[in-house]
Amino acid sequence: MEMSMSSEDVIAQIKRLHGNGESLSKKYVKKSHPELMKNALYYYPSWEHAIQKTGVLST
Repeated sequence: MEMSMSSEDVIAQIKRLHGNGESLSKKYVKKSHPELMKNALYYYPSWEHAIQKTGVLST
């Protein structure tokens, strides 16, 4: 499977969403940013794990 983002891009995008005040809930991101979710789950075992890698807390 070809991914459109690198693992670094995934982390940067999660940080950007958090910085913009967007929710990092799995349900929200899956609906609003499906490409980000797909890539995050490719590189990390779970969405929560990807968020932990960013150092920001889920809202």
